[in-house]
Amino acid sequence: MTTASPTPATHSSRSASPTSTPPRASRSLVLGNHDYTGNALAQQDPAIREVDSRYLAIAKSFIVNSEIADFFLIDTSPFYLKYWNSSKYDWRNVAPRDTYIETLLKDLDNALTQSEAPWKIVVGHHPISSGCEHGNTTELQQLLRPILEARGADMYVNGHDHCLQHISSRNSPVQFMTSGGGSKAWAGKFKTTSDKIEFIYDGQGFVSMQLSKTEAHLVFYDVAGNILHTYDSTKTEDDEH
Repeated sequence: MTTASPTPATHSSRSASPTSTPPRASRSLVLGNHDYTGNALAQQDPAIREVDSRYLAIAKSFIVNSEIADFFLIDTSPFYLKYWNSSKYDWRNVAPRDTYIETLLKDLDNALTQSEAPWKIVVGHHPISSGCEHGNTTELQQLLRPILEARGADMYVNGHDHCLQHISSRNSPVQFMTSGGGSKAWAGKFKTTSDKIEFIYDGQGFVSMQLSKTEAHLVFYDVAGNILHTYDSTKTEDDEH
């Protein structure tokens, strides 16, 4: 997996106006299913960074290293078998599916094993475990989840489902976080999951994450900025590796 280093954080998440000083925080992106129904290769075109230097999609799967966390951004769309039955998806540099997924999983397994960061956070577009409209992703449950549990991943963060949710694995310490509330909400559309649903919200909103070497603090907000749910986790120095 390709490795990148993040630029310093900033409080702003909006594009700067022509007369303002641009924020320096990079925006590390993974492709979703809608990206694959267009020109997927264009999402990695270096020309994009000439327009906005914060845009970071250097590969379809890559690692962002920092002193307190390693973020493993992975390409989940190729896992979905049903996507391969449609001609609208752009599978250039991906097909054949089995080879691509095998390589991705091997690289992720090795990277998680070698990581010495206090926090290991895996990010993908599609949910592994979900109580919202799409529900669990069978292919990710079968192929990706065992690696996260075996290699000590702390969290898996995803979008795709248009909701907010926090789900705890019943088999391991892995926490599943969905932040898909930035688009239209799918109110009242729920699915069952065998994991423990700590929080679920079928409206619009967003999630913030603050990390130190020994503490993780996540806050789930609605669109008005009201706090809906919080999650806190701590580590000792002995837990970090």
